[in-house]
Amino acid sequence: MSFRLFTFTLIASILLAACALASPSPGPEAVPEDLVNIRLPMGYIPSVQYAPFYVADAKNYFRDAGLEVEFDYSFETDGVALVGTDELQFSLASGEQVLLAREQGIPVVYVLAWWQDFPVAVAAKSELEIKEPADLEGVDIGLPGLFGASYIGLRALLNSAGLSEEDVQLDSIGFNQVEALVADQIQAAVVYANNEPIQLEAMGYDLDLIRVADYVPLTSNGLITNEKTIRENPRLVRSMVATILKAVTASINDPDGAYSISLDYVEGLEDADRDVQMEILKTSIEFWRPEGAGELGKSNLDAWENMQQVLIDMGLLSGSLDLEAAYTNDFVD
Repeated sequence: MSFRLFTFTLIASILLAACALASPSPGPEAVPEDLVNIRLPMGYIPSVQYAPFYVADAKNYFRDAGLEVEFDYSFETDGVALVGTDELQFSLASGEQVLLAREQGIPVVYVLAWWQDFPVAVAAKSELEIKEPADLEGVDIGLPGLFGASYIGLRALLNSAGLSEEDVQLDSIGFNQVEALVADQIQAAVVYANNEPIQLEAMGYDLDLIRVADYVPLTSNGLITNEKTIRENPRLVRSMVATILKAVTASINDPDGAYSISLDYVEGLEDADRDVQMEILKTSIEFWRPEGAGELGKSNLDAWENMQQVLIDMGLLSGSLDLEAAYTNDFVD
Protein backbone atom coordinates (compact mmCIF):
# COMPACT_ATOMS: atom_id res chain seq x y z
CA MET A 1 0.00 0.00 0.00
CA SER A 2 1.48 3.33 -0.99
CA PHE A 3 0.87 6.74 0.48
CA ARG A 4 -0.62 7.77 -2.85
CA LEU A 5 -3.09 4.89 -2.67
CA PHE A 6 -4.15 5.88 0.82
CA THR A 7 -4.60 9.47 -0.31
CA PHE A 8 -6.88 8.36 -3.11
CA THR A 9 -8.86 6.14 -0.74
CA LEU A 10 -9.37 8.89 1.80
CA ILE A 11 -10.35 11.48 -0.81
CA ALA A 12 -12.83 9.01 -2.26
CA SER A 13 -14.19 8.48 1.24
CA ILE A 14 -14.72 12.22 1.63
CA LEU A 15 -16.77 12.26 -1.56
CA LEU A 16 -18.76 9.09 -0.88
CA ALA A 17 -19.02 8.64 2.86
CA ALA A 18 -21.95 11.01 3.23
CA CYS A 19 -24.03 8.42 1.37
CA ALA A 20 -23.44 5.74 4.01
CA LEU A 21 -26.59 4.73 5.87
CA ALA A 22 -26.63 5.01 9.63
CA SER A 23 -27.93 2.17 11.77
CA PRO A 24 -29.94 3.91 14.49
CA SER A 25 -29.82 2.61 18.00
CA PRO A 26 -33.12 1.41 19.45
CA GLY A 27 -35.32 4.23 20.68
CA PRO A 28 -37.72 6.93 19.53
CA GLU A 29 -37.47 7.91 15.88
CA ALA A 30 -37.84 11.62 16.55
CA VAL A 31 -34.98 13.38 18.31
CA PRO A 32 -36.23 15.77 21.02
CA GLU A 33 -35.33 19.35 20.27
CA ASP A 34 -33.21 19.68 23.40
CA LEU A 35 -30.91 16.76 22.42
CA VAL A 36 -27.89 17.05 20.12
CA ASN A 37 -28.00 14.36 17.43
CA ILE A 38 -24.69 12.53 16.99
CA ARG A 39 -24.17 10.05 14.17
CA LEU A 40 -21.21 7.93 15.29
CA PRO A 41 -19.29 5.84 12.73
CA MET A 42 -18.09 2.67 14.46
CA GLY A 43 -15.80 1.21 11.78
CA TYR A 44 -16.99 -2.39 12.16
CA ILE A 45 -20.10 -4.54 12.27
CA PRO A 46 -22.34 -4.67 15.38
CA SER A 47 -20.41 -6.63 17.99
CA VAL A 48 -20.28 -7.30 21.70
CA GLN A 49 -16.97 -5.41 21.59
CA TYR A 50 -19.07 -2.21 21.38
CA ALA A 51 -20.84 -3.01 24.65
CA PRO A 52 -20.00 0.34 26.34
CA PHE A 53 -21.85 2.25 23.62
CA TYR A 54 -24.87 -0.01 23.93
CA VAL A 55 -24.76 0.47 27.69
CA ALA A 56 -24.62 4.25 27.26
CA ASP A 57 -27.67 4.12 25.02
CA ALA A 58 -29.73 1.62 27.03
CA LYS A 59 -29.04 3.29 30.37
CA ASN A 60 -29.74 6.75 28.93
CA TYR A 61 -26.21 8.01 29.68
CA PHE A 62 -26.19 9.74 26.29
CA ARG A 63 -29.61 11.30 26.78
CA ASP A 64 -28.73 12.46 30.30
CA ALA A 65 -25.77 14.27 28.74
CA GLY A 66 -28.03 15.93 26.17
CA LEU A 67 -27.05 13.60 23.32
CA GLU A 68 -28.95 11.33 20.93
CA VAL A 69 -26.46 8.93 19.34
CA GLU A 70 -27.00 6.86 16.20
CA PHE A 71 -24.58 3.99 15.56
CA ASP A 72 -23.24 3.93 12.01
CA TYR A 73 -21.36 0.76 11.04
CA SER A 74 -19.64 2.10 7.94
CA PHE A 75 -15.89 1.93 7.24
CA GLU A 76 -13.38 3.62 9.52
CA THR A 77 -11.98 5.77 6.70
CA ASP A 78 -15.50 7.06 5.99
CA GLY A 79 -15.76 8.28 9.57
CA VAL A 80 -12.37 9.98 9.45
CA ALA A 81 -13.27 11.71 6.19
CA LEU A 82 -16.65 12.95 7.44
CA VAL A 83 -15.23 14.26 10.70
CA GLY A 84 -12.35 15.87 8.83
CA THR A 85 -14.75 17.83 6.63
CA ASP A 86 -17.01 18.67 9.62
CA GLU A 87 -19.91 16.66 8.19
CA LEU A 88 -19.91 14.81 11.53
CA GLN A 89 -18.58 15.81 14.93
CA PHE A 90 -17.25 12.41 16.06
CA SER A 91 -16.11 8.99 14.91
CA LEU A 92 -14.30 5.98 16.31
CA ALA A 93 -10.89 5.55 14.67
CA SER A 94 -7.47 4.07 15.28
CA GLY A 95 -4.31 6.08 15.83
CA GLU A 96 -2.72 5.46 12.44
CA GLN A 97 -5.79 6.84 10.65
CA VAL A 98 -5.45 10.09 12.60
CA LEU A 99 -1.80 10.54 11.62
CA LEU A 100 -2.38 9.59 7.98
CA ALA A 101 -5.25 12.06 7.78
CA ARG A 102 -3.31 14.91 9.38
CA GLU A 103 -0.43 14.34 6.95
CA GLN A 104 -2.95 15.31 4.26
CA GLY A 105 -4.11 18.41 6.12
CA ILE A 106 -7.33 16.83 7.41
CA PRO A 107 -7.80 18.39 10.89
CA VAL A 108 -8.98 15.42 12.96
CA VAL A 109 -8.00 15.16 16.63
CA TYR A 110 -7.98 12.09 18.88
CA VAL A 111 -9.67 12.99 22.18
CA LEU A 112 -10.26 9.67 23.97
CA ALA A 113 -8.19 6.48 24.07
CA TRP A 114 -10.87 3.82 24.39
CA TRP A 115 -8.44 0.92 23.78
CA GLN A 116 -5.29 1.33 25.87
CA ASP A 117 -3.42 -1.52 24.17
CA PHE A 118 -3.19 -2.28 20.46
CA PRO A 119 -5.21 -5.52 20.03
CA VAL A 120 -3.58 -6.85 16.85
CA ALA A 121 -1.60 -10.11 17.16
CA VAL A 122 -0.23 -12.96 15.08
CA ALA A 123 -1.69 -16.40 15.83
CA ALA A 124 -0.33 -19.81 14.83
CA LYS A 125 -0.96 -23.42 15.81
CA SER A 126 1.32 -24.37 18.69
CA GLU A 127 3.01 -27.22 16.84
CA LEU A 128 4.70 -24.68 14.54
CA GLU A 129 6.62 -23.11 17.45
CA ILE A 130 5.99 -19.52 16.29
CA LYS A 131 6.24 -17.79 19.64
CA GLU A 132 7.97 -14.43 19.11
CA PRO A 133 8.47 -11.92 16.29
CA ALA A 134 11.83 -13.39 15.22
CA ASP A 135 10.09 -16.73 14.57
CA LEU A 136 8.07 -15.10 11.76
CA GLU A 137 11.01 -15.16 9.36
CA GLY A 138 10.08 -17.24 6.32
CA VAL A 139 6.52 -17.81 7.56
CA ASP A 140 3.43 -17.66 5.33
CA ILE A 141 1.24 -15.06 7.08
CA GLY A 142 -2.39 -14.38 6.21
CA LEU A 143 -3.98 -11.01 6.86
CA PRO A 144 -7.07 -9.15 5.64
CA GLY A 145 -4.95 -7.08 3.24
CA LEU A 146 -2.18 -4.53 3.03
CA PHE A 147 -4.20 -1.88 4.86
CA GLY A 148 -5.55 -0.93 8.25
CA ALA A 149 -4.54 -1.74 11.79
CA SER A 150 -3.77 -5.40 11.03
CA TYR A 151 -1.13 -4.42 8.46
CA ILE A 152 0.29 -1.68 10.69
CA GLY A 153 0.50 -4.05 13.65
CA LEU A 154 2.25 -6.76 11.63
CA ARG A 155 4.82 -4.28 10.33
CA ALA A 156 5.47 -3.13 13.90
CA LEU A 157 6.08 -6.75 15.00
CA LEU A 158 8.42 -7.40 12.08
CA ASN A 159 10.30 -4.18 12.78
CA SER A 160 10.74 -5.17 16.44
CA ALA A 161 12.64 -8.28 15.27
CA GLY A 162 14.63 -6.51 12.57
CA LEU A 163 12.54 -8.15 9.84
CA SER A 164 10.89 -6.66 6.75
CA GLU A 165 8.09 -7.75 4.45
CA GLU A 166 10.68 -9.42 2.23
CA ASP A 167 11.51 -11.80 5.07
CA VAL A 168 7.99 -13.28 5.18
CA GLN A 169 5.29 -14.34 2.74
CA LEU A 170 2.12 -12.25 2.99
CA ASP A 171 -1.24 -13.55 1.77
CA SER A 172 -4.31 -11.31 1.57
CA ILE A 173 -7.11 -13.60 2.79
CA GLY A 174 -9.80 -11.12 3.75
CA PHE A 175 -11.42 -11.59 7.14
CA ASN A 176 -11.15 -15.39 7.00
CA GLN A 177 -8.36 -15.92 9.50
CA VAL A 178 -10.17 -18.62 11.47
CA GLU A 179 -11.05 -20.70 8.41
CA ALA A 180 -7.61 -20.29 6.85
CA LEU A 181 -5.78 -21.41 9.98
CA VAL A 182 -8.09 -24.38 10.52
CA ALA A 183 -7.54 -25.53 6.94
CA ASP A 184 -3.75 -24.93 7.12
CA GLN A 185 -3.94 -22.61 4.13
CA ILE A 186 -1.45 -20.38 5.97
CA GLN A 187 1.02 -20.92 8.79
CA ALA A 188 0.06 -17.84 10.80
CA ALA A 189 -2.65 -15.18 10.69
CA VAL A 190 -2.86 -11.56 11.75
CA VAL A 191 -5.82 -11.43 14.15
CA TYR A 192 -7.37 -9.36 16.88
CA ALA A 193 -6.27 -10.89 20.18
CA ASN A 194 -9.73 -10.40 21.66
CA ASN A 195 -11.56 -12.22 18.86
CA GLU A 196 -10.27 -14.94 16.52
CA PRO A 197 -7.96 -16.68 19.03
CA ILE A 198 -10.90 -17.14 21.39
CA GLN A 199 -12.96 -18.68 18.60
CA LEU A 200 -10.12 -21.04 17.64
CA GLU A 201 -9.42 -22.14 21.20
CA ALA A 202 -13.14 -22.85 21.67
CA MET A 203 -12.86 -25.13 18.63
CA GLY A 204 -10.11 -27.07 20.38
CA TYR A 205 -6.97 -25.63 18.76
CA ASP A 206 -3.84 -24.86 20.79
CA LEU A 207 -2.36 -21.55 19.70
CA ASP A 208 0.66 -19.39 20.21
CA LEU A 209 -0.14 -15.68 20.14
CA ILE A 210 2.34 -12.87 19.46
CA ARG A 211 0.67 -9.67 20.67
CA VAL A 212 1.85 -6.37 19.26
CA ALA A 213 1.22 -4.72 22.64
CA ASP A 214 3.83 -6.97 24.26
CA TYR A 215 6.57 -5.64 21.98
CA VAL A 216 5.59 -2.18 20.74
CA PRO A 217 3.06 0.18 22.39
CA LEU A 218 0.92 1.74 19.66
CA THR A 219 -2.11 4.02 19.77
CA SER A 220 -5.26 2.00 19.21
CA ASN A 221 -8.98 2.78 18.77
CA GLY A 222 -10.51 5.84 20.31
CA LEU A 223 -12.80 8.80 19.74
CA ILE A 224 -11.90 11.52 17.27
CA THR A 225 -13.37 14.92 16.55
CA ASN A 226 -12.04 17.88 14.57
CA GLU A 227 -10.32 21.15 15.37
CA LYS A 228 -13.42 23.22 14.61
CA THR A 229 -15.60 21.31 17.07
CA ILE A 230 -12.94 21.59 19.77
CA ARG A 231 -12.63 25.31 19.13
CA GLU A 232 -16.33 26.15 18.84
CA ASN A 233 -18.04 23.54 21.02
CA PRO A 234 -15.65 22.12 23.63
CA ARG A 235 -18.56 21.43 25.96
CA LEU A 236 -19.99 18.96 23.43
CA VAL A 237 -16.64 17.17 23.21
CA ARG A 238 -16.35 16.98 26.97
CA SER A 239 -19.90 15.61 27.29
CA MET A 240 -19.24 12.91 24.69
CA VAL A 241 -15.94 11.88 26.26
CA ALA A 242 -17.33 11.83 29.80
CA THR A 243 -20.34 9.77 28.76
CA ILE A 244 -18.24 7.15 26.96
CA LEU A 245 -15.87 6.91 29.93
CA LYS A 246 -18.85 6.41 32.24
CA ALA A 247 -20.15 3.61 30.02
CA VAL A 248 -16.72 1.95 29.69
CA THR A 249 -16.41 1.98 33.48
CA ALA A 250 -19.88 0.47 33.86
CA SER A 251 -19.02 -2.27 31.36
CA ILE A 252 -15.75 -3.08 33.14
CA ASN A 253 -17.55 -3.28 36.48
CA ASP A 254 -20.47 -5.36 35.19
CA PRO A 255 -19.57 -7.33 32.04
CA ASP A 256 -22.56 -9.64 32.47
CA GLY A 257 -24.91 -6.68 32.48
CA ALA A 258 -23.13 -5.16 29.47
CA TYR A 259 -23.47 -8.46 27.62
CA SER A 260 -27.19 -8.68 28.36
CA ILE A 261 -27.70 -5.16 27.03
CA SER A 262 -25.74 -6.03 23.88
CA LEU A 263 -28.29 -8.72 23.02
CA ASP A 264 -30.69 -5.96 21.96
CA TYR A 265 -28.12 -4.34 19.65
CA VAL A 266 -26.20 -7.18 18.02
CA GLU A 267 -28.28 -9.28 15.65
CA GLY A 268 -27.65 -12.99 16.13
CA LEU A 269 -25.86 -12.59 19.46
CA GLU A 270 -28.58 -14.46 21.33
CA ASP A 271 -27.99 -17.47 19.07
CA ALA A 272 -24.19 -17.35 19.34
CA ASP A 273 -22.07 -19.35 21.78
CA ARG A 274 -22.44 -17.29 24.93
CA ASP A 275 -19.21 -18.53 26.50
CA VAL A 276 -17.21 -17.53 23.44
CA GLN A 277 -18.86 -14.13 23.08
CA MET A 278 -18.57 -13.43 26.79
CA GLU A 279 -14.87 -14.26 26.65
CA ILE A 280 -14.49 -11.87 23.71
CA LEU A 281 -16.05 -9.13 25.84
CA LYS A 282 -13.92 -9.90 28.89
CA THR A 283 -10.73 -10.01 26.82
CA SER A 284 -11.68 -6.71 25.19
CA ILE A 285 -12.12 -5.18 28.63
CA GLU A 286 -8.51 -6.01 29.46
CA PHE A 287 -7.44 -3.96 26.45
CA TRP A 288 -9.49 -1.01 27.69
CA ARG A 289 -7.87 -0.96 31.13
CA PRO A 290 -4.84 1.30 31.60
CA GLU A 291 -1.67 -0.30 32.92
CA GLY A 292 -0.14 0.61 36.26
CA ALA A 293 -1.05 4.12 37.36
CA GLY A 294 -2.47 5.04 33.96
CA GLU A 295 -5.83 6.74 33.68
CA LEU A 296 -8.79 5.35 31.76
CA GLY A 297 -9.16 7.12 28.43
CA LYS A 298 -5.78 8.87 28.36
CA SER A 299 -3.40 8.73 25.40
CA ASN A 300 0.26 7.83 25.83
CA LEU A 301 2.89 9.92 24.06
CA ASP A 302 5.21 6.93 23.62
CA ALA A 303 2.48 5.05 21.79
CA TRP A 304 1.93 7.98 19.43
CA GLU A 305 5.66 8.34 18.78
CA ASN A 306 5.96 4.61 18.06
CA MET A 307 2.97 4.71 15.72
CA GLN A 308 4.43 7.66 13.87
CA GLN A 309 7.79 5.93 13.46
CA VAL A 310 6.19 2.75 12.11
CA LEU A 311 4.28 4.79 9.51
CA ILE A 312 7.45 6.65 8.53
CA ASP A 313 9.32 3.35 8.17
CA MET A 314 6.51 2.05 5.96
CA GLY A 315 6.70 5.13 3.75
CA LEU A 316 3.17 6.19 4.68
CA LEU A 317 4.32 9.37 6.40
CA SER A 318 6.86 11.69 4.81
CA GLY A 319 8.17 12.85 8.18
CA SER A 320 7.33 13.72 11.77
CA LEU A 321 4.06 15.49 12.56
CA ASP A 322 3.06 17.77 15.41
CA LEU A 323 1.73 15.05 17.73
CA GLU A 324 0.47 17.61 20.24
CA ALA A 325 -2.00 18.72 17.56
CA ALA A 326 -2.99 15.14 16.70
CA TYR A 327 -4.26 14.18 20.15
CA THR A 328 -5.23 15.72 23.46
CA ASN A 329 -5.99 14.44 26.95
CA ASP A 330 -7.66 17.71 27.95
CA PHE A 331 -11.18 16.32 27.73
CA VAL A 332 -10.33 13.23 29.74
CA ASP A 333 -8.97 15.51 32.49
